[in-house]
Formats: sequence, structure tokens, C-alpha cells
Amino acid sequence: MMRFLRRSLSGLFLLAVTVGLLVWAGVALNTAIQVRLSAESRPGMAQERVFAVNVARVETGVVAPILTTFGEVLSRRTLELRATTAGAIVELADNFVEGGVVTAGDVLLRIDPTNAEAALAVARADLHEAEARLRETERSLEITRDDLESVQAQAALREQALERQRSLQARGVATDAAVEEAALAAASSAQAVLSRRQAVANAQSARDQADTGLLRAQIALAAAERDLADTQIVAGFSGTLAGVRAVEGAIVTPNEQIGSLIDPDALEVSFRVSAAQYARLVDEAGRLVGGDVTVSLDVSGVNIMARGRISRESASVTAGQTGRLLFARLDQAGGFRPGDFVSVMIEEPPLADVARLPASAVDAGGGVLMVSADNRLSAEQVTILRRQDNDVLVSVPDHLVGRDIVAERTPLLGAGILVRPLGRATAPDGIVDDSALLELTPERRAALVAYVESSDAMPADLKARMLAELGKDMVSASMIARLEQRIGG
Repeated sequence: MMRFLRRSLSGLFLLAVTVGLLVWAGVALNTAIQVRLSAESRPGMAQERVFAVNVARVETGVVAPILTTFGEVLSRRTLELRATTAGAIVELADNFVEGGVVTAGDVLLRIDPTNAEAALAVARADLHEAEARLRETERSLEITRDDLESVQAQAALREQALERQRSLQARGVATDAAVEEAALAAASSAQAVLSRRQAVANAQSARDQADTGLLRAQIALAAAERDLADTQIVAGFSGTLAGVRAVEGAIVTPNEQIGSLIDPDALEVSFRVSAAQYARLVDEAGRLVGGDVTVSLDVSGVNIMARGRISRESASVTAGQTGRLLFARLDQAGGFRPGDFVSVMIEEPPLADVARLPASAVDAGGGVLMVSADNRLSAEQVTILRRQDNDVLVSVPDHLVGRDIVAERTPLLGAGILVRPLGRATAPDGIVDDSALLELTPERRAALVAYVESSDAMPADLKARMLAELGKDMVSASMIARLEQRIGG
């Protein structure tokens, strides 16, 4: 009984202690909550936000702006091959095909010369006949002149006989009948001289007609020779054939075009510029300045380039067109062909005291953000002169020269904001270097090489250049991007 009572009292004691501890914990918790709710809130110290920005150094100098446009490659020497006579084509040169290369003087084709040869033989026979007629008239003229001289000698003798009879009559020796007879004989001789002179005139007229006939025969012979020569077409200069549409045995008509001969070494590019751009390419007198141009053609990921110089401009503006049409001669334009659509970069006259800045550094109104000595931004104003791809050429105030400006503006940046410059976005000379080289994996390199080798659109020399580039350890990223774009990579 005592043991039961002792255990009951111990249980009651432990229960009382537990309840007391729970009550104490509740009171302590309530006190803490009240203290927390009644305590004054103290705001923390706010820190200024610092933005990291790329900066560009403003450096001025002499810069030649580049005007970019598009144009078409043309040939300054293009000859249309046309048949000058009708007939069947009996002979074609082996290289008279599309893209065939010919040399000046090469015979390209022959048209059946049978009719032309027959006409030439007739013309030669007519010439021989005219020459014989001329010789005959010359002999007749010579004989007539000899006859005239003989009659003139007889007439002189008749005049002498008449004078002698008159002298004898004056001395009373000759009779009047003898004098009259001598006078009649002299008159008859004078009539004979007149008749022979008329014969000489007729002979001279016949010879002149024979001369005219000979000249006509010579003209006819020359025309027949030209007709025979026209039965063959000869290359007027060295070049490449295009638009060939003639086969052996085909019948051609006069003035029918059978192809074109193009000189691939006499190329030029025609391009159009706006009136405002044209104003930058003329001098104070309004004459076109012969600026240098660079022509670029994208061929399967590789740019073919050639240099040239502006040579002339179109005399008028075509209906429905604007601006000015200019022409530039190309130097050593290997790989280009007439009809290529190319990019044309024109060097404008140089501008002095201008700065080249990233286009992202200047807003539409010409505003820039300058970084001060304490790394705070201030708003400044510049004058935009030209836009060059991702850059702009600007005229800047003197106090901005040599200072840093924000290279990439964002809506979060403005005057008075604290920044942390990260580095310049341009090279010291102000030219952005966007070249990049990549290292290819063996699988990626093999895929690109296989595509280049299997391409039929690339010339052989271009394939060799591209394969040489792909064989290097580091390959141009732009070329890789173009090739993979074409193969769907």
C-alpha cells in the first residue's frame, strides 16, 4: 500500500513539473512576441547600384568613308556573231560551244560557199571581158589618131597645092579652072580632117566607157570576194563564246544571231547611287571624281574580290529610275563573269577630324554618354556624318577627344549613373576587329570538305582555295557559317 502511494505521489509531482514548464514556455513566448511587435522598425542603409559598361575611346583622324551599294558586272567588249549570208553551215570549230575560248583570227564556222564561189567566178570573167574591151578601144583610138594625122598631112599638101596654083595664076601661067580644082581638093581635105577628128572623139568616148565598165567589173569582183569571205565567221578578238545556238547542217538566214563573243578581261561594273550619295562623289565643279571601288562576290562561302576605279556616268536618268548610274572599270577581275550581281564598296573623299564609333554608342539624335573621371555618366552631343555598317563616323566637340564613352547604350543608362568601365570595344586605330577563327572537330571538318569536293557550282580554283583553308588548324568562322548554312548545318 505504501509502495502504491509513493508511486502516485511521484507521478503527480512529475505532472505538476511538466505543466509548470509548459506554462513558463508559453509566457516566455508571448513576451517575446509582444516585444517584437512593439519594437520600432529600423530601415537598412540603401547602396547605389553600379552598372558595368563597355567603353570606347574617342579618337579623331582622317577617315575615307565607304559607300556600299549593289551592281552588275558587264563586259566593255561584247560582239554579236551574226550570219551575213544565207546558207547551210558546213563546218564548225571544235571550240564553237558555250564557254569556248577563242583567239583573235580563229575561224568559228563556215557557211556553204558554192553560190558565192560561182558568183566570184562570174565576176572574174566579167572583169576579163571588161579588160579586153578596154584594150580594144585603146587600139581603136590609136588607129583613129594615126588616121587623123594622115588626113591632116594630106590636107596640108592640098593647101600647099592651092597656094601654088594661086601664085601661078598671078603670074598668068595657071588658069582659073586649075585654081578652082585645087581649092575644091583643099576643102575636101579639110572635111576629111573634121571627119577623122569626130572618129577620134568617138574612140575616146568608147575608151572612157570601157574604163567605166572595167571599174564596175572590179567593184563586182570585190563584192563577190566579200560575199565569199562572209561565208566564214572569224573571231574579231580573243574571248569567250556565249549564247551559242548553231549546229552543223543548220540553215541560217542573213543577220541571224548565232552567238556572242565576250572579252572576259575587259570587265566593268554598273551600279546606281542616290542623288545624295552622288553629291559626295563630285568635286566643286560638279565633275565626277574617279574614286576607287572594291567589288565583292559571295561564291559558296568565299568572297571573290576585285579592285577598280569609277570611269564614267550615264548621260541621262532612265524613266522610272532615280539617282545616278555609274560605271567602274575592274582590274584583274578573275572569277567574275558578265551578269554577276555583286556588292560594290566605293571609297568616298576622305573626311578630316572625324571619329569612328560603334553605332550602338550613338542614339538617333546624336547623343552619347561620356564617362567622367569619377565613373559617372554625362550626356553629350555629336554630329553623325556617315553610317558604316555597325559603325558611325561623327564629328565630336574638342572636349570629347581622348575621352571614353559608353559603347553600348541601354534604357537603364543615363546621365549621373555610376558605372564600372570594362574595356574598350574598339582597337586603338578605331577599326572594329570582327574576325574570328575556330578549331574544327575531325567530323565537322570532314563534312565540310566532302561538301566542297562534291559541289559542281564552284570553279576548280575556288575549290582548291577552300580546301586549303579547311586544311588549316584554325578556320575562318564566317566561311564555316556560310558553308554550313548551304548544307543545312
